[in-house]
Amino acid sequence: MHATISSTTDAAARRTPDPRWRPVDIIVAAVLAVAAGVVFWVWDLVSNPVGAPIEAALPGLQGIINGPWLFAGVLVGLVVRKPGAALFGELVAASVSALLGTVWGPLTLVSGLVQGAGAEALFALLLYRRWGLGAALLGGLGAGIGESILDLTVWYPGAKPLFDVLYAATTMLSGTVIAGLGSWLLVRALARTGALSRFASGREARARA
Repeated sequence: MHATISSTTDAAARRTPDPRWRPVDIIVAAVLAVAAGVVFWVWDLVSNPVGAPIEAALPGLQGIINGPWLFAGVLVGLVVRKPGAALFGELVAASVSALLGTVWGPLTLVSGLVQGAGAEALFALLLYRRWGLGAALLGGLGAGIGESILDLTVWYPGAKPLFDVLYAATTMLSGTVIAGLGSWLLVRALARTGALSRFASGREARARA
């Protein structure tokens, strides 16, 4: 009887996420976000040469290159699995990118806020209880939705409806694949090294390997 009660309690604990952040959660989230911010900065430098011919071929299609700016929140959310982790990850990464120097200046932080909030909203819809591939793809999609709304409002006001649709669709696709699938694969790769052994995300990924 005691064993049955203990088993039921343990199962309930696994289903109910603990919102409290441990020191290791903060440290690892910050490290991942800072690394992502450096990636953001590098992509800032090369995105225009990459995106210009795509935009010239079909205006709106350049949304396909937005994914590398959307992965920080998804990655940190998948690893830490705490409310606010996706928003934290994207904001810290955007701050690092801004400090290193970007052409967008303070608006970089606005992008981080919107992207992180988009991923956070989709994780919240899952009640922070599901963290598999499907959740990763949804997180990337959420970041892409947030970025699409911001870009079309700030950078492309008054654009033709076809442009709006194409830009939003390609941004969301890029977010889903690059930020969503890419982050999920990265978590699995990190887990195999043992770097995430203090996280459920790392233990689960290693168990599946």
